[in-house]
Amino acid sequence: MTARYQQMCQWLKQQTESDELQLEMVAGDASFRRYYRLHRDNGTEIIMDAPPSHEDCQPFVTLAEQWFKQGIPVPQVLAQDLEQGFLRLEDFGDQQFLPILEQGFEQANNLYPMALSALIQLQTIPATALPAYDEALLMREMALFKDWFCQDWLGLTLDTSEQQLLADSFAFLCQAALSQPKATVHRDYHSRNLMLTPDKKLGVIDFQDAVYGPITYDLVSLLRDCYIQWPTAALTHWRDSFWDALQQSKHHQQQVLPAGYNQKQFTRDFDLMGAQRHLKAIGIFARLWLRDGKSGYLKDIPRTLIHLVQGCSPYPELRAFVDWLNQRIAPALAEQALFPELETKTEGTNA
Repeated sequence: MTARYQQMCQWLKQQTESDELQLEMVAGDASFRRYYRLHRDNGTEIIMDAPPSHEDCQPFVTLAEQWFKQGIPVPQVLAQDLEQGFLRLEDFGDQQFLPILEQGFEQANNLYPMALSALIQLQTIPATALPAYDEALLMREMALFKDWFCQDWLGLTLDTSEQQLLADSFAFLCQAALSQPKATVHRDYHSRNLMLTPDKKLGVIDFQDAVYGPITYDLVSLLRDCYIQWPTAALTHWRDSFWDALQQSKHHQQQVLPAGYNQKQFTRDFDLMGAQRHLKAIGIFARLWLRDGKSGYLKDIPRTLIHLVQGCSPYPELRAFVDWLNQRIAPALAEQALFPELETKTEGTNA
């Protein structure tokens, strides 16, 4: 039993006025946070342990209160101790979207409408207090791909022309993101952060990094999810249904979408935003292994690389970058000794 765990138990005993605690580990995530389920006579709660030296609970608490009032299905904060880094939260259960989505299109077609509807609602929330998803952040995220994935994990030495190719491609993707219509962005809206509650409703978690940024960011996080891949026809269906919903939203028509913004521009924004996100994700997955010793995300890199190539491929400005990914990066990834069974094929796939 660690000192941190004892500290948490002492806080919970004071909170619950009980000397006996029934706690079970639920999960960790890609951060330093840990989650436990507290069993009580009248039900269960989730306890978030977020060490203040690594995590700041204040954004989570602030957004949880704001978004809950706006009708977003986030967990209620039952109690908090920001100084120690402990929260008591409403328990949404253990059912992530991902295992259900893996059962196939029929199940996905039951879940995604809930997620898309909530996303429309999320984008109507005023974002005045949120940090901007600005050029510095977008570029810093894409640099993770070069630094942690290409150089540190794959062990590649990039020559001057490769460095320039990455710089040009990153700048193009950054400007594409900055030129999009803006709204509130969850920033991690995917199948591991969407829950199906015991009463079969949507639950949204892990939203503390929300920003004011590109309107397609959360949509592509959901539909070109790093943890699952869909046929093009299915992805197009869900993406287009979201576009249709945008056309029916008075808020989006009046306050978000500029005059003349059309579906072709929206699709382009979706693709290019996904490419920026997938560059970031690949870099983070490599960093989680190299810096934090978390290997569980490495298996998702090949799929994420496929998403990256598919997002870039339709656009002539990124043709050289796509060729480089196929000819330089995919073979280097396939040679990784950690995953000899993985065949990373980025050409001719059907996402």
